[in-house]
Amino acid sequence: MYFILAILYRGENFTVTLDSEYGRESGLVIYEQKDKPHYRTYLVSKDIEFFTDISIDWLPQNIHEEADGSHNGRNYIAYTFYAANLGQDTINYWAEIDIDDVVRDVDEAIRVMVFKNDDKVVYAKNNSVTNQPEPETVPFHSENKVMLEEVQNFEVGDVDKYTVVIWVEGDDPECKNDLIGGEIKMHMTLTEEHILQEDERPQDER
Repeated sequence: MYFILAILYRGENFTVTLDSEYGRESGLVIYEQKDKPHYRTYLVSKDIEFFTDISIDWLPQNIHEEADGSHNGRNYIAYTFYAANLGQDTINYWAEIDIDDVVRDVDEAIRVMVFKNDDKVVYAKNNSVTNQPEPETVPFHSENKVMLEEVQNFEVGDVDKYTVVIWVEGDDPECKNDLIGGEIKMHMTLTEEHILQEDERPQDER
């Protein structure tokens, strides 16, 4: 077992931010509690001060169904929230998880599991020696971006449920003593993309 001092910077949390890049009143909202939605533009998970590495097999099988908001366990962060379209138009939106900073290359052994509704994807950096994906994972989108996904045709009244789980994977061959003292800071952003309606399009595109 390798002792990792912190996954997230001390005093920092995993955050989810709603960003409307078009400067209009957004139809996209985010909230924690399914039964008592409190719409916000900024969500913050509870943090865990210290982590040790674990195996994905140690995580609860129903982790995405356990609870809303923060439901961290021993040595992992788990956070569930909802995105809904409460506007008047069908929209597209982008969901991304960015890495803000890394200490002691701890990202080499980090896993980020994302459930969107009931669909699960586990993200990891490619092996630094072979440059091949780690088993049963999808490679990070880029050096500083875990994932980037476009959700298309998100209709009025639609709701997407997200659960994000973060841990240090002990079975990763790069989970070594060199990572002791490692830290990482990351956040998730949802950005609305407005879909032009027929009467909004230029004449030559109709």
